[in-house]
Amino acid sequence: MNEKTSDTTGIVGISLLRSSVIYTFSSVINAAIPFFIMPVLTRVLTPEDYGIISMQAVILGIVSPFIGLSVHGSISVRFYDMKKEELARYIGNSFFILFMSTVVVSCLLFIGSRFVSHWTSFPAQWLFSVVVIAFGQFIILIRMILWQCQGRPFHFATFQILQMVINVGLSVYLIVVERMDWKGRIIAYIVTITLFSIFGFILLIRSGWIKFNFDRKDIRRGLKFGCPLIPHALGGMLITQTDRLFITNMVGIHDTGIYAVGFQIGMIIEILASSFNRAYVPWLFERLKKEEPAIKLKIVKLTYKYFLVIFGLAIALAFLAPIFIPFFIGKAFGGAVKYIVWIAIGGSFSGMYYMVANYIFYAGATHLLALVTFFTATINVILNYWFIKQNGAVGAAQASTVSFLISFLLTWYLSSRVFDMPWNLKVKD
Repeated sequence: MNEKTSDTTGIVGISLLRSSVIYTFSSVINAAIPFFIMPVLTRVLTPEDYGIISMQAVILGIVSPFIGLSVHGSISVRFYDMKKEELARYIGNSFFILFMSTVVVSCLLFIGSRFVSHWTSFPAQWLFSVVVIAFGQFIILIRMILWQCQGRPFHFATFQILQMVINVGLSVYLIVVERMDWKGRIIAYIVTITLFSIFGFILLIRSGWIKFNFDRKDIRRGLKFGCPLIPHALGGMLITQTDRLFITNMVGIHDTGIYAVGFQIGMIIEILASSFNRAYVPWLFERLKKEEPAIKLKIVKLTYKYFLVIFGLAIALAFLAPIFIPFFIGKAFGGAVKYIVWIAIGGSFSGMYYMVANYIFYAGATHLLALVTFFTATINVILNYWFIKQNGAVGAAQASTVSFLISFLLTWYLSSRVFDMPWNLKVKD
């Protein structure tokens, strides 16, 4: 590739620091905008409205891995071992996979619409929104992944922030001014994703990143990478979204709405972690290529410091939440406080997971992540049922925290088996 990030002399180079700051700023702004309109929405929408919006996210989490078959995730790997022309053809074939999978998923969702609506309390006539959003997100993610690999955090951040501003702005208008309740949020989401996916597609074409030349080899490569990640993606969804399914069916859609507000606040920690990881991955992969023991040791030390920082931030949020929440959200959502401590700690474990999972991606052993996620998701389903039955809706947050911890520890162990790193802080001679 002729469009690569420049190397740095220090282990924590300026490129990582600069990119990390921009990615973190972008993600913070991206999370802060809906966060700061929460005082308005929680005074206009009911917990039931929030519950319906939350259940759309659950369905989207289930459907998304099948639309495109997670092939977009392979682009960050192919970027480093393909020439631009080859990668453009590969991306073009990824779109063939996207189109075919979308048709299949749409048909299945139409056939099973009543079943889905019954178990999620989400209106069947609005299920089409999930397909539209998942399709558009696939295109948007390709454009953003390429910017990330090229070391262009400013482009990434601008695109992400503009998307959120329009999405939230339109949501507020439709909900507050037009009084469209939960429907306003979903319509705003559809419109925004449609506009930005079209814009992203145009940018990909103009930049020469798409070449529509059908190639069976590229199709097989994409499916070989993406298909093993479907259980991983579904498992991740089950870990983060199963709680709402259980609350909706065991407690009620009203409590699901309150839980969703607490979850959104608690997941600030996970958002910070994922934003750092976006900058960290290209930086890490470039250095792992060198296979130098001294560099590996410094990376491990940096990782341990990161663990302490992310966990400390989670504890700080847990202590501060009871102080500011009563003044921040509507009275109907006051019960969200009890969920935040568990979600924040779980988010810190999720952040730790990112740091160790990167080695499995680098080694190309994505099937291991699928196994870990499937196992953790199964445990999470059991824990959700048991904890909710014992402790009510807060049990869902407790189950999620335990599941994130299990996922992190298992992934750490497996990453140490597929890629050698000095986790004991000793360099081999």
